Amino acid sequence: MKVRYFAWMKRTVGVAEEDVTPPAEVRTVGDLVVWLRGRSTGHAEALSEGAAFGAAVDQRTATFDVPIGGAREVAFFPPFTGG
Repeated sequence: MKVRYFAWMKRTVGVAEEDVTPPAEVRTVGDLVVWLRGRSTGHAEALSEGAAFGAAVDQRTATFDVPIGGAREVAFFPPFTGG
């Protein structure tokens, strides 16, 4: 699966995207976040429990309880506003 990072998260993690193969026990967006935190200090900082960020699975906004089985892409992005 491809994981993409946007804005400050991209700078903090150090890459805009990466291909990952999480273990079978990683079933939801939230599980993926926890697993990704262990990849580097940048991941841990960008995806920390106190950080404000959203997620999308296959380009659809997702909450952290959304399953990722079969997903091609998961993206993480900071909060945004529109008008």
